[in-house]
Amino acid sequence: MRNETNINELEAQRQREIMNRLKVRFTQKSRELGRPLTYCSICFGCQMNAKDSEKLEGILETIGYVKTDSEDADFIIMNTCTVRENANLRVYGRLGQLKKYKKKNPDMLIALCGCMMQESLVVEKIKQSYRHVDIIFGTHNVFKLAELIENKLNTKGMVIDIWEGTSEIVEDLPSDRKYDFKCGVNIMFGCNNFCSYCIVPYVRGRERSRKPEDIIKEIEALVKDGVAEVMLLGQNVNSYGKNLEHPITFSQLLERIEQIEGLKRIRFMTSHPKDLSDELIAVMAKSKKICKHLHLPMQSGSTKVLSDMNRRYTKEDYLALVDKIKTAIPDISLTTDIIVGFPTETEEDFKDTLDVVRKVRFDSAFTFIYSKRTGTPAADMEFQATEEEIKDRFDCLLKEVQEIAKETCGRDQGKIMEVLVEGLDEQDENLLTGRLSNNLLVHFPGDPSLIGTFQNVKLTEAKGFYYIGTLM
Repeated sequence: MRNETNINELEAQRQREIMNRLKVRFTQKSRELGRPLTYCSICFGCQMNAKDSEKLEGILETIGYVKTDSEDADFIIMNTCTVRENANLRVYGRLGQLKKYKKKNPDMLIALCGCMMQESLVVEKIKQSYRHVDIIFGTHNVFKLAELIENKLNTKGMVIDIWEGTSEIVEDLPSDRKYDFKCGVNIMFGCNNFCSYCIVPYVRGRERSRKPEDIIKEIEALVKDGVAEVMLLGQNVNSYGKNLEHPITFSQLLERIEQIEGLKRIRFMTSHPKDLSDELIAVMAKSKKICKHLHLPMQSGSTKVLSDMNRRYTKEDYLALVDKIKTAIPDISLTTDIIVGFPTETEEDFKDTLDVVRKVRFDSAFTFIYSKRTGTPAADMEFQATEEEIKDRFDCLLKEVQEIAKETCGRDQGKIMEVLVEGLDEQDENLLTGRLSNNLLVHFPGDPSLIGTFQNVKLTEAKGFYYIGTLM
C-alpha cells in the first residue's frame, strides 16, 4: 500500500509538471491569437461523470483555457455515458455537428472520454467514421488529460489511451467546481455487482475505495473554501472500504465525516439494497448532518425478475428493508430507479412492481424502459412482451408514480423548513430555488445575495415535486 501511495503521488507530480509546460505553451498561443483560448465541456450521464468533468475542467483551466458554452471553441471535451443506447446516439449526433466547427478552425481539438469510450466497438466506429476526433480516453485515466493533450500536439494522428482497469487513484489534481457551496466527493470507483442489464462494471472497472484520510482531507479543504454540503459518490457506496488495507465500513466513514466542523449537510448515492446495513440505518437516524433522503434503486418489484437481473434480493427483502428504514427515520424521503420491460418481465411481474410502488409510496422514481446493452447477460434474453405492451406498462407506472408523489411530497405543506439556496429559478428569475434536506425543491421570492446560504422558508403551497415558499 505504501509503494502504491508513493506511485500515485509521483504520478500527480508528473501531471502537474506537464500542466506547467502546457500553460507556457498556451499562454504564448493566446498572445499570438490576441484572445484567450476557449474550451467547451459537454457531460452526459451520472453524478460520477459530472464529478469527472469538474476534474477535466480544472485541468483545462490550469493549462490556460477559458470556459465557454459555445461549441465553436478551441477545445471540446465530451464526457460520455453508455448506460442507455440513446446516450450513445446523442454523442454521435454531437460529433457530426462538431465537424463543421473543425473545418472552420483546423486547430480545434476534440476529446472524447467516459464510459462509452470503454467499449471497443465504439472506439472502432469513431476511428472509422469520426476522424476529426483528436483524443480518446476512458474512465480510468481522467487524470492524464494534460498528458494526452501534449501527446496530441506532438503528433499528427488520433491519440487513443483506453485502460481496461486500474488500481490507481491519483489525488490532489485541479478541479473546477460548479457550485461554491456544495460539491460531489468521490469515495470509491467501479462496481462489483454485475447486474445482468448493466454495462457499468465493464466500463468503470472493479471497486476501488479511496482511503478515509484522503476523503476527510478533501472535505476539510472544501469546507474551508466555503462548501456547506457534500455528496459522497460511488456506484455502490454501501460496499465502501471492503478492499482497503485497513477495512472500514461506509457507516464508520459517515461518522468520521460528521465530525468535520463547518460541514452542514451530507448526502450520498447510490445505495444498493443488498448492502444497506442496520448499522447505516442507525447512523442515519441519529445524525444531525446526513440529509433525510435515501435513493434506493428497486429496479423491479418481481422476485423472479430481480433474480434474472442478478440483484440479489427479493421483493419481500426490499419491502422489509424499507419498513426498517421508515421505522428508524419516519421523515425520510425515499426515491428509486425502476426498469420497465426487462426481457423476462411478464404482466404479472409488472403488477408486482406496481404493488411495491403502492406500498412504499416513493417521493419520486426515475423510470426507464429497458435498454439493451451489448455485452451484458440480459442482451441475450428473449422478450416476454411486445414494444407496445412495454410502452403501456411504462405509461401506467409513470402515472402511478406521479400521483403518489403528488400526495407524499405535499406532507410538509405549511411547515417552516431549512433550505439551502442554490440559485435563481430557471423559469422565473424573480424567484430563488433551494433544496430541503429531503431533496425536494422550493421556489420562493428573495434576493440573489442569498444564494449559497441556508434560510428558513415556509412551505406555503405543494406543487407535486416541489413547493412554493415564503422566506421567513
